[in-house]
Amino acid sequence: MRNFLHKYLLLTLLLTAVCLGADAKNVIKVLTIGNSFSEDAVENYLYDLAKANGDSLVIGNLYIGGCSLETHSKNAAADAPNYSYRKIVGGKKTLMNKQTMAFAIKDEPWDYISFQQASPYSGLYESYFPYLTNLFDYVDAQRTNRKAKYILHRTWAYAQSSPHKGFANYQNDQIKMFQSIVKATNAVAKKVNRFKMIIPAGTAIQNVRTSAIGDNLTRDGYHLQLTYGRYTAACTWLEALTGKSPVGNTYIPATITQAQANIAQHAAHYAIKRADKVTSMKAFSL
Repeated sequence: MRNFLHKYLLLTLLLTAVCLGADAKNVIKVLTIGNSFSEDAVENYLYDLAKANGDSLVIGNLYIGGCSLETHSKNAAADAPNYSYRKIVGGKKTLMNKQTMAFAIKDEPWDYISFQQASPYSGLYESYFPYLTNLFDYVDAQRTNRKAKYILHRTWAYAQSSPHKGFANYQNDQIKMFQSIVKATNAVAKKVNRFKMIIPAGTAIQNVRTSAIGDNLTRDGYHLQLTYGRYTAACTWLEALTGKSPVGNTYIPATITQAQANIAQHAAHYAIKRADKVTSMKAFSL
């Protein structure tokens, strides 16, 4: 009897270890070196969308409002504790202020690490260098997962009525800004040749603007509208990271209508399939 119990306990421990190992493989860990636009994209609905699709995420966001690649590069070089490091594990967000970039990079063996330019400069190719190259060197030296893949986050154009001073870089023209961002991010990815993917959140937002929702995707002309705006960006990240379409995803917050969710989910899916072009969604009504 004692021998049987011993074998049973060993078998139980072995099965538990196997199950835990399988679960661990299903966890996708992503860190964004960003600003308020990464906050809009990954901090709010992404975890729950992934959970509804059977996936688990660990999400980190190195946040400084309006932070450019130049500032990130300077912070890295100085090991400056200037970040609000936001981390989402099990759906719970923890904020750690006054953190360095190195702290966040070493905090997890990240599967993906994302870079993005500050919105006024996101469509200006020259603004990415040499800062992005410097950041790559820094992250390479700090990361604990040698197989980590790099992401370029393609952010969105401003609302046509945006008061942002940086809109002047694009002659205060939304379409020109969108096209400039697409051109710049493609050129940057080609030059660097180290990005696993471009996540076209900006294309998804532009898709939604062709629907009945119209040009009502921001809360101040540049930051995303808090419900269906942020949900659209999160849906885009969902499919990019997991390979699973957001269309039909059952996670729809109470603040978002079924029609709004349907538009957001399709807009994100279309953006993944056709990242550089706007897909008309005139047939989608509210």
